[in-house]
Amino acid sequence: MHPAGGRDPQPVGGLVNALARRRHATLRTVARWLAAAYLLTLTLIAFWPTPVDRGAHGTIVRVLDRLHAQGVPTWLNYTLVEFTANIALFLPVGLLGVLLLGSARWWLAILAGFTASSLIELGQLIFLPARYATVMDVLANTAGAALGALLALALLAAVTARSPAVPRQLA
Repeated sequence: MHPAGGRDPQPVGGLVNALARRRHATLRTVARWLAAAYLLTLTLIAFWPTPVDRGAHGTIVRVLDRLHAQGVPTWLNYTLVEFTANIALFLPVGLLGVLLLGSARWWLAILAGFTASSLIELGQLIFLPARYATVMDVLANTAGAALGALLALALLAAVTARSPAVPRQLA
C-alpha cells in the first residue's frame, strides 16, 4: 500500500514492459502498412505485361559502356545489374517478414520470398509472353529475402541490446 493511502504505483518493470509492448504493436502496425504497399508495388512490377526495365535498358547499357571505358571491370555488366536489382527488390520480403512473423520464424520470411518468386516466375512464363521467367531470378529474389531477413534480425538484435531492462530516468 502506498504511504499516502493509495495503491502502490506501477512497478518500474511493468512500465517498461508496457512501453515495450506499445512500441512493438506500433512497429507491427507500420510493418503491416508497408507490407501492403510493397506487395501492391511488387505485384505491379512482377506482372507488368512488358519488362519493367525496357525503357531503361539502353540507358543502363550506355552507362555501363562508359564505366567500362573508364576502367570499371567488365564483369560489372547488365546481367549483374539485373541480378542485383532482383536482390534489392526482395529485401523487403525478408525484412518485413521477420518484423511481422517474429524473429523465431525468420526462416518463413525466406520461404515466403522463394515461394513468391517461384509463383511470379511461373505466372510470367504462362501468362506474359513478353517477360522472361528464369531460375536466376528465383535465386536472386530468394537471396534478397534472405538478406532482408538477416538485416531484420541484426536490427532487432541491436535494438534489443540497446534497450536497458530499466530506463535510467526511471531507475
